[in-house]
Amino acid sequence: MEQQIIFNWIAIVFDVISTVFFAYGVSFQREKALKPAMITALLGLIPHAISIVIRWQITGHGPYMAKYEVLSSNAWVTIFFFVMASWKIPRLRHTGLIVMPLSFLMMGSGLLTDPGIRKLPPTLKSGWLILHVVFAKVSTGAVIIALGTSVLYLLKGKKAENEFYRRLPSLEALDEFSYKFIGFGFIFWSITVAAGAIWANEAWGKYWSWDPIETWSLITWLLYGLYLHLRFFFRWKGSQAAWMLIVCFIFSAVTIFVIPFVIESLHAEYFR
Repeated sequence: MEQQIIFNWIAIVFDVISTVFFAYGVSFQREKALKPAMITALLGLIPHAISIVIRWQITGHGPYMAKYEVLSSNAWVTIFFFVMASWKIPRLRHTGLIVMPLSFLMMGSGLLTDPGIRKLPPTLKSGWLILHVVFAKVSTGAVIIALGTSVLYLLKGKKAENEFYRRLPSLEALDEFSYKFIGFGFIFWSITVAAGAIWANEAWGKYWSWDPIETWSLITWLLYGLYLHLRFFFRWKGSQAAWMLIVCFIFSAVTIFVIPFVIESLHAEYFR
């Protein structure tokens, strides 16, 4: 356990350094600072992955039974998704200004909780649980990147004449990235809800019980569905769509990072 926590702290140090580079690069319009920011973000994934694997071996189950491991694995998936997306689309690397701080805050919050080992009850050992968890984490990563592109859109819209912001993707491109990442995340969130319902039927004997997490997951799904509906059928674009996405993200953040940990529910028992 000590080794696992040490590797987690090493990862946090890399993520903090990456965040500093991103903040400096974007705030002071220093494009060159984004390269070391990306490198340190990538390097941080290595000790972070080692930490998760060590804990996985100790507990005998995936990272989904305690606040510590849930938050840590969410952060790893988000950073990995961001690094891969930025490698494929270099213009997305500026979103690290949003992605990296949120990710290391997730990790830091996890370290403040009880890192004690919890065994997975036999009744919950199901492939549907694995699908439910994996798709939820991927959806979270996509949504956070979409948040980053929306924030950059609003910043560029206000400072269009600034030399640094002129180097960013065009407003149209940032708007399109937000739309595509939310579309991707929405598909994965839909699978998350469906897999969770099937898993719930196996574990508790019913597909839906209006548990607080189930209810908030449905609200989040409906809000992102509304965002996509307005964009596709009513041609919502620009700052109007960006602000709506930010509102949707706030609801999804409550669903993913608040409700499971503060409200008594069937789900909450697995995050204590």
